[in-house]
Amino acid sequence: MKILVCISHVPDTTSKINFVNGDSEFDTNGVQYVINPNDEFGLTRAVWFQEQQGAKVTVVNVGGADTEPTLRKALAIGADDAIRVNANPTDGFYVAKQLAEVVKNGGYDLVICGKESLDYNGGMVPGMLAGLLGYNFVNSCTELTIDGTSAKASREIDGGKEVIAASLPLIVGGQKGLVEEKDLRIPNMRGIMTARTKALNVVEPIGADNATKAVKFEKPAPKSAVKLVSPDNLDELINLLHNEAKVI
Repeated sequence: MKILVCISHVPDTTSKINFVNGDSEFDTNGVQYVINPNDEFGLTRAVWFQEQQGAKVTVVNVGGADTEPTLRKALAIGADDAIRVNANPTDGFYVAKQLAEVVKNGGYDLVICGKESLDYNGGMVPGMLAGLLGYNFVNSCTELTIDGTSAKASREIDGGKEVIAASLPLIVGGQKGLVEEKDLRIPNMRGIMTARTKALNVVEPIGADNATKAVKFEKPAPKSAVKLVSPDNLDELINLLHNEAKVI
């Protein structure tokens, strides 16, 4: 079984977020990048398939040379090789088109994406990729087993869980549950050294249009100062909740 794991290169949640050029572009200065958490759950599950069922695991990213440390970390975790599509990931449709070309050329049986990336939270790429390829698709996937060409998956639904049977080839939009946080793997020294010898292939992008464009970003409004009200002054509390906070 050949597995492709799509890796997003996203800012660490502890990074301070700023925008430049009239709030139209993300400011990358001083920002630490990591593997997108939803993708890391998928990668860990793929490595389990590698160890238990002899699967070959490839990781792929659409991005510039600055994303290669993130791919190297994925190789250190256990992926066999990596592909970097040498393009700026400008929007979800553009990324899905690039990934679809990689899937077509590689003949992968299972493609694991995170259900959404930590930075934009668009949740578009897995579904678009499945639509472009005509593959079966399970989103918000929390459990996955493979037996030959058959897959059994569970996904979160409102108020419960849905169990789905599907055949390969299959695209999965994964999240926590594919593995638990305690099962995520921290690269050890041997893995880091081995990752340096694994293939990281750079391919040029295909021509594709952008379906969307970011015009402006806005950060959440800063929290206002706390107002303390005496427990004996209920009229003032009600007035503030009604006229200022507007929650009643």
